[in-house]
Amino acid sequence: MNDQAQSLRNLVSLREKLADQARIRTPARIITVTSGKGGVGKSNFSLNFALALKSLGRKVLIFDADIGMANIDVLMGVRPRYSLYHLLKGERDISEIVELGTQGVPFIAGGSGMADLFSLSESDLDYFTSQIERISDEMEYIIFDTGAGLSKETLKFITSADDCFIVTTPEPTSITDAYALIKVVHGIDSDVGFSLVINRVNGEGEARQVADKISLVAKQFLNLDIPTLGYLSDDSHVMQAVKKQVPFSAAFPGCAASRDIKRLAMKYMDVPRERSNETLSGIKGFVHKWLRRAK
Repeated sequence: MNDQAQSLRNLVSLREKLADQARIRTPARIITVTSGKGGVGKSNFSLNFALALKSLGRKVLIFDADIGMANIDVLMGVRPRYSLYHLLKGERDISEIVELGTQGVPFIAGGSGMADLFSLSESDLDYFTSQIERISDEMEYIIFDTGAGLSKETLKFITSADDCFIVTTPEPTSITDAYALIKVVHGIDSDVGFSLVINRVNGEGEARQVADKISLVAKQFLNLDIPTLGYLSDDSHVMQAVKKQVPFSAAFPGCAASRDIKRLAMKYMDVPRERSNETLSGIKGFVHKWLRRAK
């Protein structure tokens, strides 16, 4: 009986190791998080979504890609020693600029280095790609938290990523700006994989109303189907956590917003992934597409 039990444990352990190896060999999924306007909770979503994926056993890296208002570190109360700037200047390598935030989630601070990223020579871009590959090979998801609105830099991130999450709220200006962003991006690249995240709602009914306003118009005028990833409740604990400089899912794990973000992460993990037709995938594919957009 003991031998049978041990054999079963060995089999389970082997299957877990094989599953881990399979996940590592799969190129990291690149996610861009953006919004039509500022102040909708985009960075807060990016951070807590990453923490939710991590809590579910996934390996995730956050890349603060907001050129003007990088604040992932502020939301965690962490002062990064280095940023992307130090990598691009050759002062530090990738292992040194990756910081560990709340609950050990790895992140790269963008800061002033983000502006330099869009004016690199081909050789410098090759170096950047090789450096990012070193860390991306260990990740299953890389989340780029971009700036709000549609700058040329944000557009490159959106059209190069595997998935684009549009964060909006029930405010009319937020809804119209979200649709405007989708319309412009779709006109440039019809293959972008959009998903809606409705923030600060009073229940599922309001979330559905907001999603319908955007998705119905997109279907009518763009012939575009936009799925809704989910919603986050208008929860006072979120602002309390911001003031504490602690992610709400860590400060208040039982609050409504924390339950919502966990549900969104689980739903995202369950979505079947279509095989890309691109020869390159993962971070290599991301940079390859990004360079194409620059031409």
